[in-house]
Amino acid sequence: MKRRGVLAGLAAVLASNGSARAQSAFEITRSPEEWRARLSPAEYKVLREAGTERAFSSPLDREKRSGLFHCKGCDLPLYSSAAKFDSGTGWPSFYEALPGAIGLRPDRSFFMTRTECHCRRCGSHMGHVFDDGPPPTGKRHCINGIALRFVPA
Repeated sequence: MKRRGVLAGLAAVLASNGSARAQSAFEITRSPEEWRARLSPAEYKVLREAGTERAFSSPLDREKRSGLFHCKGCDLPLYSSAAKFDSGTGWPSFYEALPGAIGLRPDRSFFMTRTECHCRRCGSHMGHVFDDGPPPTGKRHCINGIALRFVPA
């Protein structure tokens, strides 16, 4: 019986990240069916189910032009190319978001606590924020490129 309780607890922890998102109220809300109609299966997995794309798979990791990176879910500008840097991790990285563009919340999946970042307008999962970035903030917003759309200046 003890083993069943542990497994049930583990399932609840792993599911908690996605279920919190579904219950949150955002300016833009859509049903899962509406999101699936707007996004590719890979985009849906990252933006709506807090998945992670494979490292070094996004061309936006190598994007060097001036411009803005928008949320693929609702087109809100989230990051400026001026804050982008090469972290060597294989994901687009920024030392700060545009003012008021993202929301943060604890992510307790995978037996650790990280800081998840999401679009403040539609709640789409972007990635995570870590404390190992460059000055001036010391932060590294490690973002899934598949969650972004680049708009050149």
